[in-house]
Amino acid sequence: MIPVSITGVRVELPSTQPVVLVGEIEGNRQIPIWIGAPEASAIAMAQQGIETERPLTHDLFINTLAATGVSIDRVEINRVEGAVFYSSLVLSNGSRIDARTSDALALSLRAGAPVFCDESVMEETGIVPERVDDDVIEDEEKLKEFREFLDTIDPEDFAS
Repeated sequence: MIPVSITGVRVELPSTQPVVLVGEIEGNRQIPIWIGAPEASAIAMAQQGIETERPLTHDLFINTLAATGVSIDRVEINRVEGAVFYSSLVLSNGSRIDARTSDALALSLRAGAPVFCDESVMEETGIVPERVDDDVIEDEEKLKEFREFLDTIDPEDFAS
């Protein structure tokens, strides 16, 4: 298992489909995982440390575990089939719970739990982003529009 971290949540243009990027801690490969808008919002809010007046679903799950004396020890991204990623929550009592990867990542942020990725998943889906200098970009206008879009995006934009 490879230790990874969430490097960001982005919106792919022109489809406006949210994608979470998970990258090797000691490497350059990144895995793009397309997710739904509510999950993107949950991950972005946790990354930014935004707290809500009332607990959201992922907060409720963490609070429920804590009330029972159990915590999330780690998240494992186990496999990928087509475009579907499969993950597990590994709990402090030794239990393993199947989870959607987007939910597992949102929970890992709230629990402060490390995330690991199976080497086979990284081999199959990992990419090494190319370093691109701005003066090499063929379509400067699209890049500028995309950057402006990212600068104005808030987690609330993903709310249902």
